[in-house]
Amino acid sequence: MNAAETPDKIQRRPPGLRIMVAIFLAVHFPLFVYPVLRLCHWLDLTPLVTALLLIPIVSSQVVSRWLLRDVKQPLARGLRHTSDFLLGLSPIVLMTLLVFEFAVLLGLVDVWSAAVMVLGISMFISIVGLLFALFPVVKKVAFESSLLTGPLRFVQITDVHIGSRSKAFLDQVIRKVRALQPEFLCITGDFIDASGVLEEELAVLRTLECPIYFTIGNHERYEDLDKILARMRALGVNILRTNAIHHRQDVQVLGIDDRDDSNQVEQELVKIDVDRQAFGILLYHRPKGFEAAAASGVDLMISGHTHNGQIFPFNLVVNRVFDRVVGMYQLGRARLYVSQGTGTWGPVMRVGTRSEITLFEIEPISNQSGNVKIKSLDGKVKCR
Repeated sequence: MNAAETPDKIQRRPPGLRIMVAIFLAVHFPLFVYPVLRLCHWLDLTPLVTALLLIPIVSSQVVSRWLLRDVKQPLARGLRHTSDFLLGLSPIVLMTLLVFEFAVLLGLVDVWSAAVMVLGISMFISIVGLLFALFPVVKKVAFESSLLTGPLRFVQITDVHIGSRSKAFLDQVIRKVRALQPEFLCITGDFIDASGVLEEELAVLRTLECPIYFTIGNHERYEDLDKILARMRALGVNILRTNAIHHRQDVQVLGIDDRDDSNQVEQELVKIDVDRQAFGILLYHRPKGFEAAAASGVDLMISGHTHNGQIFPFNLVVNRVFDRVVGMYQLGRARLYVSQGTGTWGPVMRVGTRSEITLFEIEPISNQSGNVKIKSLDGKVKCR
């Protein structure tokens, strides 16, 4: 090990990355090759036209993930977003195509009409998914705590993914946060997912008239972490890395770096003086270590990372990896809230999920029910 290397640089990429890449390439056939060949066959396109469609579509993710990964030019970024859109579109086309395979087999529709309907339905779903990703909804979480001496109102954003997502998207998010008038803002990782994101691209954070608390996610670790932290500090952001701040006498905000270690929360919390007389809020990027947080006296742990799968059916895979994927969970008096994420990674698209900004309204306890109410601003309420 080079003595000049820091732990952050050593752990830039997870050890399973090669396996992930191999799996990613293996799914190319069902996601890209089969749908293109089948639809071209149904539309009776020539081999030349089929090849002209197949080659750029199949190679799109290699181009996006490697050749265009750190590009800044508008044309190149446009090509990357197009490639990402194809990635989001592909599972929708595949599932729709499989339905129409049965319809064709049963003689309910001819192949040309089936191809047109597959493309039309898939594009409609994708456009709706694009809108769900572009305009985050505000979700309200309300409950009570005996540790508070006064009402607490704060906002969480997570997985904004600036770098993949634009300055304009961040500006929109912060405008919505500002309108909510929170006591403070929590950013639970993956705020930035590219190298070279400039301070001026994040300058809208200065418009918030409240403290900002930030913990790093896995994507910050993959990029120029030291420079990211310097930019955030320059913008007045409070960075929490195995430390805590008393926001007020009855509220303590704690933060821990993301790691690919299921014991990270347990290992790091012992290094922090958790104030059990105050309402403790732990910022940790991934929803792991809740049991350790509860045992340490944390009252509310807030996380993201899962995106709730972002695009169906990827949520089925996420559900196999994480026990707690989205929403509120409770263990004793401790609670964990997992956000679906404010931004997106890869395709700017959400199918079966919504981008969210989470508003927490916690009142001093007035009864013994302790019910948790989760609702969006359209008034729909769920109690847990």
